[in-house]
Amino acid sequence: MKRPTIKIQYDAPVALTFALLCLAALVVNFFTGGWANSQLFSVYRSSLADPLTYLRLFTHVLGHSDFNHFFGNMSLFLVLSAIVENRYGSVRLLISIIITAFVSGLIHFVFFPATALLGASGIVFMMIFLASMANSKNGVIPVSLILVAVIYLGKEVWALFFTSDNISQLTHVIGGVCGIIFGKCSKR
Repeated sequence: MKRPTIKIQYDAPVALTFALLCLAALVVNFFTGGWANSQLFSVYRSSLADPLTYLRLFTHVLGHSDFNHFFGNMSLFLVLSAIVENRYGSVRLLISIIITAFVSGLIHFVFFPATALLGASGIVFMMIFLASMANSKNGVIPVSLILVAVIYLGKEVWALFFTSDNISQLTHVIGGVCGIIFGKCSKR
């Protein structure tokens, strides 16, 4: 009798590559003593004459402060990645990640000059909303989307005004709004 063949499949290439890039950024940051995060993987107000300023508008989503920060973002990201990438496609997911990174980076650059932002939580929130809209049809608003909006965005809006921590709730809200927009604009 022939044994069944077990294959490992790289099933969500954009999402898995993103997660690996985040891990690589974390390792590089560790070995550079924090230099990589401060120079490449954080967005903050800096000179417009510095070419890295423009790069950081996109690459800040790859940086994480430590392994706990990385694992917190990647655990939910990887749970959602196969659903989102299979539903919307690799190209759309990549575009969604790039746009969400840019929008959150630009808003942080303009409105929060005294702080640095890093991490993939805005991307995670974008994917939460894309996943909750995965089975919706035109003209129908799924109850799951309403509940996700109330629970996730409601919590972040509340925290934005009534807590003081090192978490960028605004980035979560931006990611959620981007996810809603991308989900509604997807005609697949």
